[in-house]
Amino acid sequence: MTATTPWRPPQHIKVKALGLHWRNGQLLATEVMDDAGRLTGVRPLGGGVEFGERWQAALQREFLEELGVEAQVQGPPIVMENLYTHHGAVGHEVLFIANVVFDAAPFAHLDHICFHEDSGTLCTARWFDLAALDAPGGPALYPAGLKQVLLDRAAGTAPPSR
Repeated sequence: MTATTPWRPPQHIKVKALGLHWRNGQLLATEVMDDAGRLTGVRPLGGGVEFGERWQAALQREFLEELGVEAQVQGPPIVMENLYTHHGAVGHEVLFIANVVFDAAPFAHLDHICFHEDSGTLCTARWFDLAALDAPGGPALYPAGLKQVLLDRAAGTAPPSR
């Protein structure tokens, strides 16, 4: 059995692109586990933007790598700066978060999707009701504050920039 090193945030700013894919009003998000394997939250699928790569291209690449689908980015991004602590280590990232669409027919009858990150880590994505996220007893939606931004956008009360 191979020992794995627990994940910790890199000690530099990361730029990431995350995709919001919806099915019947539910958000596709990957589970985030703590070191003991307990679910702490979920985040939209996506990943790091490579040097010289535009965020839209990174988002399309990530969906192709993770799910094997060609995703199309729709609309302008939500841009968020995320400072967080994970098991005592501080992380810092700038996120481009946008709606994505793709041919979801292969996943139509699935309640979850398993895929591997570049590191080989096995991940599970599921569709979540936004109302159940960040609620008592429910998993958190990462990055912190994203749920409120999505609710504000849906209500038409979002400020011009965040």
